[in-house]
Amino acid sequence: MPSSLPRMILSPILRILRLSVPVSGSIPNSTTPASFLTPIYLALIASLQRLDLSRDPRKTLHKLSKHKFTIMNTLPQLFMLVCAIHSLWIMHSYILKLLIPLAYITAVILPMTGQFVWPATPVFCWLLLFFTARYISSASRPTIHVALLPALESVLYGANISDLQTRYTNPILDVIAWLPYGVIHFSIPFVVALILWMFGPRGAVQFWGLAFGWMNVLGVFTQLVFPAAAPWYEIIHGLTPADYSMPGSPGGLLRIDRVFHSSGYTNTFGNAPLVFGAVPSLHSGCAVMEALFLSHFFPRFKPFYWGYVGVLWWATMYLSHHYLIDVTAGACLSILVFYLTMPLGFKDVDQINWTSNENVQGYEMINQGGPQRVKEELDLDEEIRKLEESIDMDEDDIARNDEESKVRGVENDTTFPGRLTEEPAASGSGSGSGTKDNAGQEKPKIKKKRSVSWGETKVLGESAGGDISDQLGENAKTESV
Repeated sequence: MPSSLPRMILSPILRILRLSVPVSGSIPNSTTPASFLTPIYLALIASLQRLDLSRDPRKTLHKLSKHKFTIMNTLPQLFMLVCAIHSLWIMHSYILKLLIPLAYITAVILPMTGQFVWPATPVFCWLLLFFTARYISSASRPTIHVALLPALESVLYGANISDLQTRYTNPILDVIAWLPYGVIHFSIPFVVALILWMFGPRGAVQFWGLAFGWMNVLGVFTQLVFPAAAPWYEIIHGLTPADYSMPGSPGGLLRIDRVFHSSGYTNTFGNAPLVFGAVPSLHSGCAVMEALFLSHFFPRFKPFYWGYVGVLWWATMYLSHHYLIDVTAGACLSILVFYLTMPLGFKDVDQINWTSNENVQGYEMINQGGPQRVKEELDLDEEIRKLEESIDMDEDDIARNDEESKVRGVENDTTFPGRLTEEPAASGSGSGSGTKDNAGQEKPKIKKKRSVSWGETKVLGESAGGDISDQLGENAKTESV
């Protein structure tokens, strides 16, 4: 039994490693570091060459004049505009009230910067909405929910799962929880955006800015209209009513400050603009959104993506920052926004065009052994076109043979003037391989062009006027007569 215990522990890890090992041919044959850096270098150079370096605002205005405004694409912009105006209105600094909209408009109207700023508009709206939440007066805010989340967690899951996670702490576990929650969480969105820009299909990075930004905007908006206390509040204050004058707490990250002999997280969370924003967990929402994007476009390392999500879920509860229901709500919000904002061209993974480069500024796949390889598939439309061209060539050959047969028929009539002629067959009783004209000479039957369409093919010998069984019946009647 003791000898089998290491095998039981290591077997799941080895299985994940086997599934994640690239298959033969998906990476360069050489195992030197240069062979792995070359595809990244080529992708970076190709991405930089696709950038629009123009500084002419008329180019942006021309695109705006060609844009078709609809209700579906206008309402989200109006919602973000209202949120931005309200945030700027309650802001205390008059200089920032002037500089923020001026800098944004200037960056959007210039093509060189607008290609980055405009797709990231929901992200900027989220940041503005979050950091100006401190200026909202307490009198206009709703009541803070303290006992609701732990009660819901006990009802839905049978116990307070987050409380169970915080009962046993260890310095090693503190560091393991701190890395995804306090370090990787703030850097990985930029890494995902860079990967999508370099290796993703055209438009993937714009889709990332749209979905990631809207998920955070809706999350902060929910936290403002439904404020709730985090588990650290229950640990410190119990279930006593909370008010907006209370400072925030770093929770379990306080132990990280003690390890590094600093007060960074204590000061950051103590002066947080949104203290009572437990639900939904934006840490969970961001992690799930990142895993959804990477799994959708680069599914080879899917176990690692969702493994990171699981570790971060544990870290949020271990550090007493979120209940399990907060984590679940953030994941559900992320999944909902991901599929609602997904463009039609990305819904079917097999139909994603990785090599589209209609414009100079595009985002296409660099097929140099990157994260996703382009699969060569049979083009059925091209095969059907070739088949129809071959049928047309056969018809031309038959027509030329028909002309030659007419010439030979005239010569035969001239050579043998006493030749007997057969009576033309009755209409509707076709027999043999050809038809006869009024002169009695036999004409070769021209093969009709087959119409090949999706989901429907015609049987050889089928005519437009009836079924094959009908033709066989008519032929039998003619022979009996």
